[in-house]
Amino acid sequence: MQAAKAEKGVREVTMARRIEPSCKICRREGVKLFLKGIRCSGDKCAFERRNYAPGQHGRSRGKVSDYGLQLREKQKMKRIYVVLEQQFRNFFKRAVRKKGVTGETLIQFLERRLDNVVYRLLFAPSRASARQLVSHRSIFVNKRCVNVPSYLVRPGDVIEVRKREDIEKRVKATLEILKDRPVPVWLELDRDSLIGKVVKLPTKADAGLPVEESLIVELYSK
Repeated sequence: MQAAKAEKGVREVTMARRIEPSCKICRREGVKLFLKGIRCSGDKCAFERRNYAPGQHGRSRGKVSDYGLQLREKQKMKRIYVVLEQQFRNFFKRAVRKKGVTGETLIQFLERRLDNVVYRLLFAPSRASARQLVSHRSIFVNKRCVNVPSYLVRPGDVIEVRKREDIEKRVKATLEILKDRPVPVWLELDRDSLIGKVVKLPTKADAGLPVEESLIVELYSK
């Protein structure tokens, strides 16, 4: 029994780290998820060269069932935001309890995660990199260090980079590379001081996800 629990724990940690190649994930989902940040916009993107599912039968997969479509949409959203199944399910439960359209509320919760906000503010090239910045205590919210990637920001919150030369240099280099990428309208960014602010709550349109969230609601509502 103890060995089985230990094995399960190792498996969960591995899933959290996501050791599967990111490009294979995009190819399986059939759409660019920008999991590798800057590389996804360049010529070396594997999805551009092989835009079919990985594996021996990737080119000739048959018709997908309704359940298969719902599952793929859920997996797609989980992978975009780099969250595990239990985390994702908890966000869905919170979205169900809140007034409004469940799918749109779910997206709002995921967009408000601190690691996603750091990514949206262009402090990091990908959500995985943003998660690392947060976990390594490089991000402050309202002058307080927050190292929990799932922390939910609120309108009025101020997000800034730790005042340390190596961290600021890294973030400024990323901002320079991503200078043509816009910051969402629900956020404000001062590029010189490396300070961002949450102006309002995000909407489904602000997220711009290649996901049909209504299929996820149907999947969990069964």
